[in-house]
Amino acid sequence: TRELGMEEASANGILGEKENSIDVLVLGDSESYSSISPMEIWKETGYTVYVCGTKGQHLGYSATLLERAFERQSPKVVILETNAIYRNVSWGALMYEKVSNYFSIFRYHDRWKSLKWEDFGGRSHSTWTDDFKGYCFDAKAEPGVKKDYMKYTDEASPISETNKQYVRQIRDFCRSEGAEFILLSTPSTKNWNYKRHNGIQALADSLGCAYLDLNLMEDQVGIDWSADTRDQGDHLNYFGAVKVTRFLAGYLSELAVLEDHRDDPDYASWNEALERYEISVKPNLLKEDKGRAAP
Repeated sequence: TRELGMEEASANGILGEKENSIDVLVLGDSESYSSISPMEIWKETGYTVYVCGTKGQHLGYSATLLERAFERQSPKVVILETNAIYRNVSWGALMYEKVSNYFSIFRYHDRWKSLKWEDFGGRSHSTWTDDFKGYCFDAKAEPGVKKDYMKYTDEASPISETNKQYVRQIRDFCRSEGAEFILLSTPSTKNWNYKRHNGIQALADSLGCAYLDLNLMEDQVGIDWSADTRDQGDHLNYFGAVKVTRFLAGYLSELAVLEDHRDDPDYASWNEALERYEISVKPNLLKEDKGRAAP
């Protein structure tokens, strides 16, 4: 938990999940944890999804979270939200990520006073997990202006060679583990445009992986920028996330590689988490909704 010194507790809550119980792993920055609600997918399909999204996540940390998750999990699908691919990362940040993987004092320096002798040897045992499975709930609505943010162009926004290499590394790791790798652009009027779409499409073509740009799927997803964003089009709120999540649930079903676990007693904890999720969400919807029906 955060109180006991865990970095990015919600994202790393996957470490407390039962071994080999996660079907889909999502990586990315705040666009990922604002746009995908795993409990909504569980409710509709019985697929287990965990969002290892963190604020300002750079691809070096995405790779770390991926490898860390696969130590105990064997997801069949790995999704990378693409906003992080356009985030420039300093050499120092990348070096810090590498060093902190070998010397945990750099990652957990805030809790040195509470360390015990047993903390210096052996493997750690993670027992906590997040009932929201990495999703960040927010029902607040702060309308954005749709404009023509996805106006067509042949131009492409360039991607740094460092970030291209990280995406290749993630793709290669997924292939070695037998997981399908998918690039996903979630709706955002402030972060996305057709130049970025073209850049990611070219990258996806070179990597031979699937690419879903929900910014070009207005009819299928149905985002209403006057009501489905919490900060004027930067991130989706709960209502927008439910729309994205329902689309993603349908896409995952069409892949025909995942199983419905809702009636499996080994996954009873997910049904229990769903109950707690809905108990947490509903009062907030009544408070923030102001007369609007929940999706």
